[in-house]
Amino acid sequence: MHSITQDRLNTLLASARGKHIAVVGDVMIDHYVWGTVARISPEAPVPVVEVESESTRLGGAANVANNIASLGGRPLLAGVVGDDANGAALRRILDADGTPSAGIITDPSRPTTIKTRVIAHHQHVVRIDSEEKRDIDAPVRRALLQALASAERLDGIIIEDYNKGVVVRDLIHEVTALARERRIPVTIDPKFNNFFEYRGVTLFKPNKKETEEALGRTLRTDDDVLAAGRTLLERLNAENVLLTRSEKGMSLFERNGAVMHIPTRARKVADVSGAGDTVIATLTLMLAAGATVAEAAFLANAAGGVVCGEVGIVPIDPASLTASVLGS
Repeated sequence: MHSITQDRLNTLLASARGKHIAVVGDVMIDHYVWGTVARISPEAPVPVVEVESESTRLGGAANVANNIASLGGRPLLAGVVGDDANGAALRRILDADGTPSAGIITDPSRPTTIKTRVIAHHQHVVRIDSEEKRDIDAPVRRALLQALASAERLDGIIIEDYNKGVVVRDLIHEVTALARERRIPVTIDPKFNNFFEYRGVTLFKPNKKETEEALGRTLRTDDDVLAAGRTLLERLNAENVLLTRSEKGMSLFERNGAVMHIPTRARKVADVSGAGDTVIATLTLMLAAGATVAEAAFLANAAGGVVCGEVGIVPIDPASLTASVLGS
């Protein structure tokens, strides 16, 4: 399926409004330093960036929640921050956006993850990460689970793993069990560490590189991709696998044997930062709104293409998604 009617899109966007989607995983701050380069440093062969402005945005799982809110959903964000200025800043941004922060757990033993990107002339110059990757302790894990379990209404759950130590094995099993108990979709944006722990989920969304690392083989051809998708379906007992392939778009594998290749919708690629967050957010919200998995994947692909055309982390919104899908 490579198209959708305006009436159907309007119906799904209307149904998506107010859907409660939990996002559990690695929250972070994306800090941007914007400037220009006019010379090379005399101290080393590196550019000198003259700073013009700075900005702070939600990143990681927090950006997934931001995309859900931007599309009209109601996110419940569950993650971990440190007892520090960056953790306080993340809470302030959530409060300003009207996103509940009750599921944000403070762990004084670790810093809030922050990624600082220096951008000059619309190009990344360098990225600086400040983070702690060790696994969270059991009391923190239980607090995260309680934040989800105590929610009166949930229409879907996203597990967003950035390998920062929040998405541990026990939490994966507990959250997926909660989704099955409530009979709601659970979708996964995985990383390598716990790749094969996500069994029986609604949709598993790895990218090509992650799949190659997990399976120990290179995906050079379309046949390689087909074999990999079917292997993941079988090994994970997943209902669906959506394998993202950068400039080659996405490949959707369904348990019934159906396979759909979706060409990329990005007209220009200015910055891929946050595109995966937008894809999983759009896909899950559309599933909760009643879309088929093929419709949800098609719309998620279009949404990812939109944000790739922007520099910096930006969420998708209904107007931009509609314009991309309908070609206006």
